[in-house]
Amino acid sequence: MPKLMMHVEGLAVFLISIYFYAVNDFSWILFFILLFAPDLAMLGYAYNKRIGAIIYNVFHTYTASIAMIALGVILSSNIFLAVGLIWTAHIGMDRIVGYGLKYPNDFKDTHLQRI
Repeated sequence: MPKLMMHVEGLAVFLISIYFYAVNDFSWILFFILLFAPDLAMLGYAYNKRIGAIIYNVFHTYTASIAMIALGVILSSNIFLAVGLIWTAHIGMDRIVGYGLKYPNDFKDTHLQRI
């Protein structure tokens, strides 16, 4: 049941992020260009598994993306807000399909499941 709840939570985050992105009338071209940008963090695995997991997790935790959204609101910056919403949508999308935060022993070991 907890695993299902994590998938549903990811779906909710994904849909809410898209809703607020649409309400703000941001560029859908930008959305689709940047939607998979956080996955570039996987390049950290080229160095080693521990560093790869740390870098990947920094870019796949809601804390950083929500901080970006908060900066966008505080600074009245549409670009920060748009990027933060895209980033948050990406994380939600990952959670929907079962990708979670990584453990340093293997890329396939996540907090949700082994992929």
